[in-house]
Amino acid sequence: MRVVMASSEAAPLVKTGGLADVVGALPGELRRLGVEVSVVLPGFRGCRERAAAKPSGEAVQVPLGNREESAIIERGTLPDGTAVDLVRHDGFFDRNGLYGDSSGDYPDNAARFAFFSRAVLELLAKRGTPDVLHCHDWQSALAVALLRADSQRYPSLQTCRTILTVHNLGYQGFFPAQDWPLLGLDARFYAPGYFEFWGHIDYLKGGLVFADAITTVSRRYAEEICTAEFGHGLEGVLRERRHLLRGILNGVDYSQWSPDSDRHLPANYSPGDLSGKATCKRVVQEEFGLPVRPQTPLLCMITRLAEQKGVDLLVAIGEELGQRDLQLAVLGTGDRRLEDALRALVARRPDRIAARLAFQEDLAHRTQAGSDMLLMPSRYEPCGLNQIYALRYGTVPIVRATGGLDDTVEDFDPALMSGTGFKFGPYEPAALLAAIDRARGWYGRPQQWRQLMANGMKADFSWRRSALEYADLYRSLAA
Repeated sequence: MRVVMASSEAAPLVKTGGLADVVGALPGELRRLGVEVSVVLPGFRGCRERAAAKPSGEAVQVPLGNREESAIIERGTLPDGTAVDLVRHDGFFDRNGLYGDSSGDYPDNAARFAFFSRAVLELLAKRGTPDVLHCHDWQSALAVALLRADSQRYPSLQTCRTILTVHNLGYQGFFPAQDWPLLGLDARFYAPGYFEFWGHIDYLKGGLVFADAITTVSRRYAEEICTAEFGHGLEGVLRERRHLLRGILNGVDYSQWSPDSDRHLPANYSPGDLSGKATCKRVVQEEFGLPVRPQTPLLCMITRLAEQKGVDLLVAIGEELGQRDLQLAVLGTGDRRLEDALRALVARRPDRIAARLAFQEDLAHRTQAGSDMLLMPSRYEPCGLNQIYALRYGTVPIVRATGGLDDTVEDFDPALMSGTGFKFGPYEPAALLAAIDRARGWYGRPQQWRQLMANGMKADFSWRRSALEYADLYRSLAA
């Protein structure tokens, strides 16, 4: 079984979010199951060095509109030894950002990722047909579509089966109609049944229409995106292809996220010895400039600052939180309006609320370990990883019951002493505040709280379970 994954990110080589974590970890687990996997990435600045990439001696000519562009293929590896091919074109990929900079998205993203998707197919045509081409999100979805829509150019690849994994349907790759010539496709494909979406080109839609299988990153999210509330305008396409849609929950890499071995922590700890967690809490309070109060519950939110993540709900209850005996540490960056709102909250109650408006990987680990509770009140959440990390660190998650949050967190049942966290339903500030108050009430009962922590720390969301499901899907497609 030979599988090629095409993606714009793979941790630790290049990362902006959860997509990178999946593509960085899943191939290695699949290889341990006997699946031959390699990854194709754009040759972004810095990525080549981190992959220890060397020239492969290969180059491909890539059609792009009315011209051809050359790509040099460099070969490197992920830390687990998975082979990585980097599509090097410095004009497109040797930039400070992946998709844009402080002024917004790069204006030539339509060309950049049309080029990347074509380059993937040209490379496969030279190397030989894999059993499965597995593409991720809009940045490589075009490869799935071009393989079928431009089948005359790729006759040797037509036995290759395709999977498109949607990590977040909110990002689809919309481009103006005047970019259509870049794709090199017949005009009949610029239609509502294929790529056209309200007068624009939609790269993700094209991939969804042509894929042999579609996956999302949790079972609940696979159901949600077929509805108008969560479908972002593509619910009709997804309902038509529902028989091809499958939710496979993401896993996590416990070699990087486990409190007994995490190198970013000032003290390690385990379910049998939690003493190090108190040290982590003290250090986090100090790093965020909060008073060191061992008995005061410390809540954290580690997130991209966007309304999707429920930051607007947090801001709405900021005054009420400031009146309660708790502390809140927020780590993340994003929407300027939300950043300013958080700054205002901190200015009013610096003894209770703190924010680090940046992203620091090491501080994210320490904050997970040092906090008592994690907030994830997302409007929608395809999978979510922070709540899974929190479980392993004995940090009790408070989440909205949506997408992967609903799949991974079991609501606490005091009668049975079962469950791993606290969930709420309505996307309303009062519902979030009620869930926080419920959690605070149980925090004041040490015996029950320790049992709740222990329940979460025993949960297993390792990649092997997810990899087995993907391997099964590959086999069924190849058959």
